[in-house]
Amino acid sequence: MPETSSGRHIEIAWPDLGITVTAELDGRNAELADALWEALPYQSLQGHALVAGQHLYHAAPIPSLLHLSASTRIADRREAPDGTVFCSALQHLGIKYGTLTEPMPASPVGRIRQEDMPALLEAGQAVWDSVYSTKKPILVEVRKAGTEGGHRIPHLTAADPDAKRLLHDVHTATERAWLSAPQELADLHEGVIPSGAGSFETVLPTLLFVNGETRPLGYATYGGLVRAAVQGMPMDSLRHMTRLLVGLPAEFLGYCGLEQLWSFTQRFLTCLDQLDRDDFLSVVSQLALYVNCLGGWNLHLYPWDAGDHLRQLRPNELVRQS
Repeated sequence: MPETSSGRHIEIAWPDLGITVTAELDGRNAELADALWEALPYQSLQGHALVAGQHLYHAAPIPSLLHLSASTRIADRREAPDGTVFCSALQHLGIKYGTLTEPMPASPVGRIRQEDMPALLEAGQAVWDSVYSTKKPILVEVRKAGTEGGHRIPHLTAADPDAKRLLHDVHTATERAWLSAPQELADLHEGVIPSGAGSFETVLPTLLFVNGETRPLGYATYGGLVRAAVQGMPMDSLRHMTRLLVGLPAEFLGYCGLEQLWSFTQRFLTCLDQLDRDDFLSVVSQLALYVNCLGGWNLHLYPWDAGDHLRQLRPNELVRQS
């Protein structure tokens, strides 16, 4: 395979489904494509869009996706050809396999070959069933075409001793949770909540609030801190923003059952003042990967079909009801 930004091929496989598709990295967004290529092979929990339509995505163990800039942007991903492969600043690898409803810009890196589109459609339907109803996890493996698969979670480094220990523990927790549901989340979704969070012994509201706090904590807070550090925000400002943004949601999530996340957050805040920019970037990048891992599992475990009786009404149906 040529080591250029185009002409490289990757295989995206769902072993449990017996499906493999091949995509060409076609030269768009070379920095993003290079980061993806260099991280291969890896495995992840396969997710499916819940509000955007026929779109597959999964958390990719590639810290640089959080801050690398895109040179080519599609203004509205709804208009991208089916089979387009994207890399996202939300630390996702995504694939459009059909109709999308959400208008948003996106950064393409390649496209699934045409002969594999029927298999991609089959995978999309199976993953939707997994996320929405059956809850049987489907793992995805991304590898260089024609090579063996494998998996690893990057272990970032720091000079500060406290940051170094924290990085080790966050990495260990991420490795443990990446391909199988974290025990704290699994317990929570079974209704085991040691703090008693959930008024009148309810569970669904707590699950809803956990989902609502975990996703922005990873996507916006930690992703934003990574980008701010890379873009040169002064360290005093980074420390101030960190204290404003990470403590409250992590403490609430700890109360709801994610006690390990709250423990990691407390350790981070304790050593924050002694971190230089490089160590700060390592810690927030490692924590971003961990929180995004938790977010992916929470989206998978959440009982979406509890609202299966609710279906959208078309405008003509609203007229008939009025």
